[in-house]
Amino acid sequence: MKYNLRQIRLAITMTVLAAMTVSCQIGRQYTRPDIKMPATLADEESTDSASLADHSWTEIYTDSILQELILKSLAHNKDLQMAAARVKEMAAMKRIDYAAMFPSLGLRIYGEKEQDNHGGNNSQSDNQFDLKANISWELDLWGKLRWAHDASMAEFMASVENQRAVQMSLIAQVAQAYYELVALDNELSIVRQTVTARRESEHLAKIRYEGGLTSEVTYRQAQVELSRTATLVPDLERQVTAKENELAFLTGEYPHHIERSKLPQEVSFPDSLPVGLPSTLLERRPDVREAEQKLIAANAAVGVAYTNMFPNITLTANLGAESEELKDLLHSPYHLLSASLLQPVFAMGKNKARHKAAKAAYERATYAYEKTVLSAFREAYDAIANFNKIKEIYKTRYELESSSKTALSLALVQYVNGAIGYMDLLDAQRTYLDAQIGLSNALLDSQLAMVNLYKALGGGWEEN
Repeated sequence: MKYNLRQIRLAITMTVLAAMTVSCQIGRQYTRPDIKMPATLADEESTDSASLADHSWTEIYTDSILQELILKSLAHNKDLQMAAARVKEMAAMKRIDYAAMFPSLGLRIYGEKEQDNHGGNNSQSDNQFDLKANISWELDLWGKLRWAHDASMAEFMASVENQRAVQMSLIAQVAQAYYELVALDNELSIVRQTVTARRESEHLAKIRYEGGLTSEVTYRQAQVELSRTATLVPDLERQVTAKENELAFLTGEYPHHIERSKLPQEVSFPDSLPVGLPSTLLERRPDVREAEQKLIAANAAVGVAYTNMFPNITLTANLGAESEELKDLLHSPYHLLSASLLQPVFAMGKNKARHKAAKAAYERATYAYEKTVLSAFREAYDAIANFNKIKEIYKTRYELESSSKTALSLALVQYVNGAIGYMDLLDAQRTYLDAQIGLSNALLDSQLAMVNLYKALGGGWEEN
């Protein structure tokens, strides 16, 4: 029986409509795991949905030099560039799985000129010229292709969230390294000033020893203390260089000198600390959202494995022309309609095993998501507690620095007047040095507490 082109179109249309009518997506649709979250993110009961993470990083990090470093890192950091490339890769993969749900069209143009001679002068031509279009379509009766598309879409979204997570972490890393560099400068300045003071004390001890007012032991002790303090300088200079190199690496540059501000003399803490609600933590933190997208992809992979146990139906249509003479090609129409049904009969339980493996992978992804949520809450609680306690630490260290400075001034006057010995002066000097470094560390800790809190609440990844 011969079919004309109109009949072929009608048959294909009816097949498509029938496939669309009876096809379904069998399998378990994704639902977010039921996670019992804490009532609040702070010790006090609060229903305020405002969060520190709602602010742009430019509002949190107001130092203009730091802002410039962060912008450089966002433009040139290699980890962030790799994450962006991953997004492009997954976008292309998503397009491939999407295209698999539609018919594919191929075109074949073939020409062959052959001359046969089977003995004597019996030469014959055996030419062949083909012009064919091939249409192939796998009917997605059970939803296998749609599950595959859902999986690729979730993997693409996971790559987007990963890029945001990398950006969030990168901003925090740059801010932390910058504040640590500024604190190292301040500590180095303190030690150098102390070395100068120790050198004056050593000179004074030498005069008193040569004048017969003190023993040689006191003079030698002053020399030891000067040398001990001086050894701190090169070690701090080494740390400063290493921190500059770290910042240069984060900004995608070769090692060089990093411009920076000075550590503030004092720090002011906000009266209130908006942290938001527990639900906002899940919605804001990109690492949590990335873990959920991976869970969605794992659920879709279960659907793919399950539908693989059902028959696959593929429709194929070949339309074109074929002839032994090129001039007769367009006058030799050719068409073929076919349908194939593939159903594994015996595969030693391979498809069932794949389904079990996919279910196990989904279970693992569920635990990974729950672990990410637990980790997010732990980081948030730690950051909030640390930020609240750093106020007390800073206050006590500020008072200690002030009182030890006064005590050193009094001790120096008493030592010059001979009221106390050198060891008493040395104790006062050591106490003041430790208090200065302790206050410097408290200032650094207050800055890092803000960095960690902002990151733990999910701030720092929005486009600016």
